[in-house]
Amino acid sequence: MSEASAPILPKSRVAAVQAAPVFLDTGATVDKACALIAEAAGNGAQLVAFPEVFVSAYPYWNWLMTPIEGAEWHERLYRASVRVDGPEVAALCDAARNHGCTVVIGINERDPVSVGTLYNTNLIIGADGRLLGRHRKLVPTWAEKLTWAGGDGSSIRVYDTPVGPLGTLACGENTNTLARFALLSQGELVHVANYIALPVAPASYNMAEAIKIRATAHSFEGKLFTIVACSAVSEEIIAAMSADRPQNRDLLSRPNSAWSGVIDPHGNLVGEALIDNEGIVYADIDLGECIRPKLMHDIIGSYNRFDIFNLTVDRTPRASAMFVDAPPPDDPDEEAP
Repeated sequence: MSEASAPILPKSRVAAVQAAPVFLDTGATVDKACALIAEAAGNGAQLVAFPEVFVSAYPYWNWLMTPIEGAEWHERLYRASVRVDGPEVAALCDAARNHGCTVVIGINERDPVSVGTLYNTNLIIGADGRLLGRHRKLVPTWAEKLTWAGGDGSSIRVYDTPVGPLGTLACGENTNTLARFALLSQGELVHVANYIALPVAPASYNMAEAIKIRATAHSFEGKLFTIVACSAVSEEIIAAMSADRPQNRDLLSRPNSAWSGVIDPHGNLVGEALIDNEGIVYADIDLGECIRPKLMHDIIGSYNRFDIFNLTVDRTPRASAMFVDAPPPDDPDEEAP
C-alpha cells in the first residue's frame, strides 16, 4: 500500500478529567468545564473527556432515599438540565473551538417535548466547535431508572475526529457486549467510557477496580485505546445528601469509588491512573499501535465467523407518536379540505 493510500493513524495527546460538578448549578458547572478544557488544551490535549452527566449532577438520592423523598431532588435536577440546542451546550462548543480540541462530555438532557423526562447523554463536540452527535444511555442502571429514560439505537455511531474514529458509551453500558461490538464494527479506535463515582455500590463492589476491568476488556478485545473519565464526589455533594441523613456521609465517603485513566490496545495502562481525587490524566496515544495486536484477535475481521454470527442494530430514531398529515394541495391557492 502506498503512503498516500495508507489509513491515517494519528498520534495524539488525550486528557481524562476526573472532577465533580458544581452540584446542580448548571452555569457554574459549564464554566468549570470550559476552564478544564482550556487547561487540558494548554497542556497539549487534542481530546478532552469528561465524566458521565457532568452537567450538573448525578442522582445519588435514588440510592439513598425512597422515590417519594427523591421526587423533590428530581425536580431540582430537571430544572438544572439542559437542551442540546441551548446556550450551555453552545458555550461548551465555543470552548472546544477556541482551544481546538475534541470534547466528550456528559449532560442531563431535557426532553424537548415531555416535561420531566431526562436522558443521560454524552455529547461529542468536534475541534471546530460543531456538535458531532449525542449518545443517550440506552439502559439506565439499577436505581438510575427512577431518573432517566432510555435512549435509542440512533446514537450507536463512531465519529471521525482528528484523534481518530471515536465512539462513546456511558458507565454500565461498557458491560454491554453488543453495544461495544456495534461500535467496534464501525472502525472505532478511540473509545471514551465515562462514569460517575459510585461509593453507594454494594459493600463487596470495588467501583474503581470494576471500571478498570471494563476498560481493559474493551481495549484488549477491540485492540484500541480506551479513555476513562470518572466523576469525583465533592464535599458539597456529601453535605447535600447527608444534611438530614448523617449516615449517608460514611456511604458517600467510601474510597476506591472513582477511576480515570487510559488503556492501550494490549490492555495495559498508559501512564498513571487517578483514583478518587480530582485532576486530569494525560496520555500520548499512537493509533499505529492498534495494527499488530489485530494479528492475534481481530474480532471485527479475521478473528470472527460472520457466516455463523450476525448482529443487526436498529438505528431508527424513536418518537412518542408518528403523525401522518394530508399532503399539501398542488395549487397553492386551493384550500385543503
